[in-house]
Amino acid sequence: MKVRILLMAAMTTLLCPQLQAQQLPYKNSTLPIEKRVSDLLGRMTVEEKVGQLSKLLGWEMYSKNGKQVTISNKLRKAVKEQHIGLLWATLRADPWTQKTLLNGLSPVEAARATNAIQRYMVDSTRLGIPLLLSEEAPHGHMAIGATVFPTAIGQASTWNPQLIQDMASTIAMETYAVGGKNGYGPVLDLARDPRWSRTEETYGEDPYLIGQMGAAMIRGFQGEKLGERDKIIGTLKHFVAYAAPDGGHNGESVSFGERSLRQYFLPPFERAVKSGAGSVMTAYNSIDGIPCSANPWLLKDILRKDWGFTGFVVSDLLSISGLNGGHATAATAEEAASQSIHAGLDVDLSGTGYGSNLLKAVQQGLVESAVLDTAVARVLRMKFNLGLFDHPYVDEKLVAQKVATAQNKTVARQVARESIVLLKNDQHILPLSKSLKRIAVIGPNADNAYNQLGDYTAPQAEGKVQTLLTGIRAAVGNSTRVDYVKGCAIRDTSNSDIAAAVAAAKQADAVVLVLGGSSARDFKTSYQATGAANVDPNTISDMESGEGFDRVSLDMMGDQIKLLKAIQATGKPVVLVTIMGRPLNLNWAAEHVPAIVNAWYPGQEGGLAIADVLFGDYNPAGRLPISVPRSVGQLPVHYNHTKPKHHDYVEMSAKPLYAFGYGLSYSSFDYSDLQVSLKENGNDFVCTVSFDVVNQGKLAGDEVAQLYVVDEVSSVVTPVMQLKRFERKNIAAGKKERYSFQLTKEDLKLWNAGNEWKTEKGRFKLLVGASSDDIRLKGETVLTKDY
Repeated sequence: MKVRILLMAAMTTLLCPQLQAQQLPYKNSTLPIEKRVSDLLGRMTVEEKVGQLSKLLGWEMYSKNGKQVTISNKLRKAVKEQHIGLLWATLRADPWTQKTLLNGLSPVEAARATNAIQRYMVDSTRLGIPLLLSEEAPHGHMAIGATVFPTAIGQASTWNPQLIQDMASTIAMETYAVGGKNGYGPVLDLARDPRWSRTEETYGEDPYLIGQMGAAMIRGFQGEKLGERDKIIGTLKHFVAYAAPDGGHNGESVSFGERSLRQYFLPPFERAVKSGAGSVMTAYNSIDGIPCSANPWLLKDILRKDWGFTGFVVSDLLSISGLNGGHATAATAEEAASQSIHAGLDVDLSGTGYGSNLLKAVQQGLVESAVLDTAVARVLRMKFNLGLFDHPYVDEKLVAQKVATAQNKTVARQVARESIVLLKNDQHILPLSKSLKRIAVIGPNADNAYNQLGDYTAPQAEGKVQTLLTGIRAAVGNSTRVDYVKGCAIRDTSNSDIAAAVAAAKQADAVVLVLGGSSARDFKTSYQATGAANVDPNTISDMESGEGFDRVSLDMMGDQIKLLKAIQATGKPVVLVTIMGRPLNLNWAAEHVPAIVNAWYPGQEGGLAIADVLFGDYNPAGRLPISVPRSVGQLPVHYNHTKPKHHDYVEMSAKPLYAFGYGLSYSSFDYSDLQVSLKENGNDFVCTVSFDVVNQGKLAGDEVAQLYVVDEVSSVVTPVMQLKRFERKNIAAGKKERYSFQLTKEDLKLWNAGNEWKTEKGRFKLLVGASSDDIRLKGETVLTKDY
């Protein structure tokens, strides 16, 4: 009888392996997450714990043979030897990864790959812990077949957080569908030096605008709570002050004090953290001599203690190794691992900063068991919150319903439309008539798919990206002849044909000249271990922007200015369209060209969106999220510099060519009836600012009304003005809309000389307008006490 019972028990175990799994508390989905974390942590060896903090390069972890996708021997080796817990960029494809349309993964193959990886982890490892797969997703999932949206600087130009939230929801759905659970983005760096190569990845120069966009991205990525279907967690980058490096050099140190950090650089991160962000990435740079990847003040005091962050902190690629390399604050790799984990950095992006170095540090007593357990628990907790233990696989049959759909393209086109900034429109040259007999489309960015996509973009199938040439031809139809001449490249001057471009312009009724920059990587470019591109004087691609391509000048490169001047000299109506990743020198164009349209990098639907604007099918309303300087000698030239007011230079004005918040429309808008009311109570106040905006034009259009505040007298130096509210509203022709904003003590606080937040009593100017240098209404409010 006893033998029979034992046989029955064995049969039950074989037939119902899940029954056995449910007997382990960490696999019991009905238990609270903290109990599951505690149980699993108690079962892990030190080696397994250390492995959970290693995030390796994921594109090496699958093998593709025809349509068959399986795990690679590299994954088996990494799991066996390192007990890894996370992968990064498993589905990434680009010249750095050497993944192409041929050897990379289609969306369905991507889902097949991640399922194979997770199945191996669940079925073939001792504890069956699934991997957390992180993917690049700042302007679309960086994978073959995914929808490509405008880069962040364009997203910010929409001044429309709800639209950006919708975009982020779309990116999350596409990433989730193929197995990603963590998207890298948003980038919340405050850009103050456009020479810096990654300006395109930022939301610009203003902390309030960046915070609004970042919070919108997190809401779109993550939904209401962690673990929702079609949602992923975001990773905030780069913590902190990464976008204002000395000399514009990527990854260099920054020169800011604590007050500047708290007033300008930290608030966007705080807003996104309090919106629920699941992960934060440290920056490569140091601040006041302390590397961000080993800074307990940032990672413990600010992030966790002050803001209540409960997710995990991840290094940037190889930044832990940088402590005993470039920064030289650690003598050995073990000391570097110890510095980082004690500072509060949980996850190593690379697997080489922690890994064996962290294991040795634990064994040598450089890292306490409790410190290790805390970091591991944060990773495990996130895996449980995301539902990875209970639902580690994705449905391969649903991929086509979620990735690159018609609706997703519609969102991409709308983001591109709303991001376009009309900089100049003398004599109402725009919109162009669709009845023009002949249009010349000229320039290196007129029909170059990759030049309009920006950095962190996967290879694209032929015909997927809609260039401006494509968009113009689709807009005008067969009755208008559209001639195209490239004229020159972005940088290379060896094959310029300006004469052919001039000949085409002379025969045209109007010219659309498309210049700017490029962040398009190619397979000739060499790359650093971090993925940043190397600048090689012997290899001249179009790339002059994107990670690693810092500039000493902001002039357009190659023969572009020669081409611009030659086309303008024909006397034909010229519309300059700029496609670029950073503000470039537009001084000559602003003086001589009648119309200028800035599209940044507008994504895969960008050509259609620009054509919508050029021909009046869409009334532009984008606003600059970053100032366009007249010269690099002005830098930094952000609008909200601290008092006193700037004076002019000998050679030129101290003001930028185009100011923060600037952008024109095909309509004109009048502001009136400013009303300000203040209600103070014991702990806070509400200052309500309302006003009317009337569309005086003949077309419906959006107006982005902006509210700036000036603290007239304060205990520490404050900005000359600071954006506090904005709203983009569509107003019908001849109609009026009422805008209303509310300010509280949070909006007017400062970090005082006593190192504490305080909203001080006194007079505050309230400035309402269409940009930072176009103020239409002025008011004030007076606080009678401190808060």
